[in-house]
Amino acid sequence: MSYRLTVMGTGYLGATHAACMAALGFEVLGLDVDPDKIARLRAGDLPIHEPGLQDLLQSGLASGRLRFTTSYEEAAEFGDVHFVCVGTPQKKGEYAADVSYLDAVVESLAPHLTRQCLVVGKSTVPVGTAQRLADKLALLAPAADLVELAWNPEFLREGFAVKDTMNPDRIVLGVVSDKAEKVMREVYEPMLSAGTPLIITDYPTAELVKVAANAFLATKISFINAMAEVCEAAHADVKDLSLALSFDERIGGRFLNPGLGFGGGCLPKDIRAFMARAGELGADQALTFLREVDAINMRRRARMVDLARELAGGSFRGCSVTVLGAAFKPNSDDIRDSPALDVALKIQEQGGKVTVYDPVALDNVRKAHPNLSVGSSALEAAQGAHVVLLLTEWPEFTELDPETLGGVVASRRIVDGRNALDAETWRASGWHYRALGRP
Repeated sequence: MSYRLTVMGTGYLGATHAACMAALGFEVLGLDVDPDKIARLRAGDLPIHEPGLQDLLQSGLASGRLRFTTSYEEAAEFGDVHFVCVGTPQKKGEYAADVSYLDAVVESLAPHLTRQCLVVGKSTVPVGTAQRLADKLALLAPAADLVELAWNPEFLREGFAVKDTMNPDRIVLGVVSDKAEKVMREVYEPMLSAGTPLIITDYPTAELVKVAANAFLATKISFINAMAEVCEAAHADVKDLSLALSFDERIGGRFLNPGLGFGGGCLPKDIRAFMARAGELGADQALTFLREVDAINMRRRARMVDLARELAGGSFRGCSVTVLGAAFKPNSDDIRDSPALDVALKIQEQGGKVTVYDPVALDNVRKAHPNLSVGSSALEAAQGAHVVLLLTEWPEFTELDPETLGGVVASRRIVDGRNALDAETWRASGWHYRALGRP
């Protein structure tokens, strides 16, 4: 059977899922309550930067398989499988996740569900949310028990979202019936036939997979950054330490690169929400280590400011500082909880004259921080700089020629916030090179 799919929410996750499922041959209707966003998507204009996604969006629209709407009634009538892809941001002033957008989708969609269908949650949520939403669907949907819920967490990496959707490393399904499992197996048949592992489980386990994965990843990143703190105190080199550790197959080298730490719209808020939910469940002691993981991560930003101030002679007053990078990672324009932007703003607050350049995130920087100066290129941003900070490891920055950059700055002083440059090459070109966790 060929199912018609809807995607509720057309942010980063939803836009990607909708375009990719249309590329796989499904008829897809994307829904969002923001009419401006829907107008842009209908015009083939992707509101985010994600490699390969713009082409998929436009080809989906051209084929007629992909459409967008603001009408829940239209979506309910159209869809056999409804994917819920709205955000779960951190609550203001709390660690807990805000699941109000999920509730709003279910409360808006359910009254229009008059026939058999499957609602599939993909959002990252506190454990227990799926069962609560399933109960709400049963209460509000006219089709009652003909409407089922499944939980299918997403594992997208920004910058690789198309690949991660079309060729996932695993598919996790939290279901309560064979019927729901059958539907999802048919929807994901292209991936399953290509050998993608499938894990069938219950709601709470499916909910925990994503937050557990993020907690482990955050812990690994913060571990090597904690070692960087020790290396600085001991005058050791964390890059060499990381390399030596990477050959241990129990540890591996992925995400063991010391630097400024993690940011973005997922990892920081997800580990905080995980801690909050564990506390509600009475299991808060199990995750107390995540508080230190979070603290280590935030200390890296403060240490970067300290290093930059040291190179500036002890004060940022009258000092021009160039920040290369604003997105929280390369291949993205996402500046949510960006370590790079956080450092730039702190230096500006301390009196530095800061100029930021990023290959794709500058529009978002201008909207969020109109008082922050931006450059049109790395070289233009570095004109007359007393200190340069490399804070997002875009290839454009890691491949910079130290002599060319040295020709435009006022002083050859650089802090490598991602340990992405060859220290000896830069020092040989007369640069005072510093990096987190290195002599």
